[in-house]
Amino acid sequence: MSQDFQLKSYEFRRERSSSWRELEKLIQRCEKVGPRSLNGQELARLPVLYRAVLSSLSVARSISLDQALLDYLEALTARAYFVVYRPKENLLTSFFLFFRFSFPQAVRDFRRPLALATLILVMGGLTGFLMTMHEPSKFYAFVGQQMAGGRGPESTREELKEVIYGGDDSSTQNLASFAAFLFNNNATVGILAFALGGLAGIPVFLLIFQNGLVLGAFAAIHHQKGLSPDIWGWLLPHGVTEILAILLCGAAGLGIARGILFPGAHSRLDALRREGRSAGAIALGSVVLFIIAGIIEGFFRQMVQDIVVRYTVASVSALFWLWYFSRCGRQKVS
Repeated sequence: MSQDFQLKSYEFRRERSSSWRELEKLIQRCEKVGPRSLNGQELARLPVLYRAVLSSLSVARSISLDQALLDYLEALTARAYFVVYRPKENLLTSFFLFFRFSFPQAVRDFRRPLALATLILVMGGLTGFLMTMHEPSKFYAFVGQQMAGGRGPESTREELKEVIYGGDDSSTQNLASFAAFLFNNNATVGILAFALGGLAGIPVFLLIFQNGLVLGAFAAIHHQKGLSPDIWGWLLPHGVTEILAILLCGAAGLGIARGILFPGAHSRLDALRREGRSAGAIALGSVVLFIIAGIIEGFFRQMVQDIVVRYTVASVSALFWLWYFSRCGRQKVS
């Protein structure tokens, strides 16, 4: 009888212990850094494993297995209960956890679409730059009159420089109008790039490439007048964050297209659901990046004219975002 009991206990453990260990690892992560440390697949797995351990506990009690096993399953069930049915976080906590874990993790999951979006923007920028350098009149094929803000190939070096540094009230007003229009345009491009990802990604390619053409064309007319350091010094302090937000929205759109075109072993609906969850997190985080860029542009442009300070701020911004998206939200789990 004792031998049969031991065999029964061994078989019971062998068949179920892998799911207990998996649940215990997820619980440990949640207890250490919160449920936002789990990805979508792990979050979906958590209640399944919880129900499985409940079932194991019920069976173990019914067949009177050893007390040590019952104690372990009861403790694991209690811990899992508090993770699965934990109280809802308040808005501030949810906001913190989103930017502490979900947003950077989603960006890392979409690193390939982000790399592709960056390549498209660079290609568009080089195309706009080279075509405008070769034939300056092409500038207006890429940049509308409103976006040009009074600048063009025919502008003199002094006129371009005066607009960059806000030499008089008229120039300052033109620059403010241009900056506001550029911000609205970039935010619109970013949101559209995300929203149109469901159309096989083609509109995303076009939107990002077109944005690159505009950047390249502007860079060309200032380069021709020897003002490349000045225009990039004006653009990059807020542009690092703003262009990053565009690229992230583009990556989100491309990620959705990836789920539709290349679902892999999943159905297209399941793949779209999986990709859409991370894409939505990226789009939401990008809105905050656009707001940050707008604040930097609105105050920084008027307060700082020194080109060294401008490049310093741009460099600090780039290093911060590099650290944030590469390191933030990573936790060592034993």
